[in-house]
Amino acid sequence: MRLTVGVMGSASGEFAADIKVLVYALGQDIADRGFVLITGACPGLPYECARGTRSKGGLSMGISPALSLDEHVHKYSSPADVFDVIIYTGSGLMGREVINIRSSDMVVIVGGSSGTLGEFAIAYDEGKIIGVLEGSGGITTQLPQLVTSFGKNTGAQVIYESDPHLLISKLAEAYTAHHYKHPSCFCDGTHASVG
Repeated sequence: MRLTVGVMGSASGEFAADIKVLVYALGQDIADRGFVLITGACPGLPYECARGTRSKGGLSMGISPALSLDEHVHKYSSPADVFDVIIYTGSGLMGREVINIRSSDMVVIVGGSSGTLGEFAIAYDEGKIIGVLEGSGGITTQLPQLVTSFGKNTGAQVIYESDPHLLISKLAEAYTAHHYKHPSCFCDGTHASVG
């Protein structure tokens, strides 16, 4: 199976051209590695990432809060043009966050505010390997202090990097070297095939 990279970040607001270029390059690097991109099928920075993935012929999956394509486009004002697959959860903006994170082998945070912080918290509590694209703004500037303040070990590993290519390389290396062995936080340490 191909590994999945969930990119979570700002869906609205004005973005500087250099940040868009950075996130677009992230999408290209995800495609170059042969990974599958997962986003919330939203506009903004995740959309720029999906555009980058599409430009390299990569596979892009959107997890929509909507019940249908019509609701996705009209109620949520979200794009559909850069996704190979859209999954309609019907669970709303916050409800689809858990699906986004659990469907991702690795999670990358780009920009973002409260919604992205929620996705980061889910990924952290569920012991995911998380990349933070430094220089993309939003909550990425505050995550190092927040992680330090948590004071709990969930098994999550957070990697900070400003170069999209290096970030994906570091995530892939960490995941394939050891993180794939990390059980879900819902396990008691017993491998799923045993218990």
